[in-house]
Amino acid sequence: MVRLRSVDVLSCAKIYGILHMAIGVVVALFLVLIGLVGLAAAPGQQKFGMIGVLVFAALSPFLYGLFGFIVGALMTLLYNWVAASVGGIKMELESLTKPQVAPPSPSPQVAG
Repeated sequence: MVRLRSVDVLSCAKIYGILHMAIGVVVALFLVLIGLVGLAAAPGQQKFGMIGVLVFAALSPFLYGLFGFIVGALMTLLYNWVAASVGGIKMELESLTKPQVAPPSPSPQVAG
């Protein structure tokens, strides 16, 4: 049994940032779809609202990544603080080893 007592803040924040940036890409695609439907639905209307949606769609992966990084760092700091007080998460780890296979022996070649 092992115990996870602390986590490196920067490494965890980077993972959070990258994951949230990926979520931001999905949100951006959804917003672009909404913007295109809005542009097609009202061809004669002013497009300022749709342009704003498309600008936010372009910025959303970066905003999601930034906020993910910040939240990841804060949550990691919070975990480290709580784990120092109560002892962290107990885990049971299993070591996986590859089976050792003997190399094949060379077979004698028959001269023809």
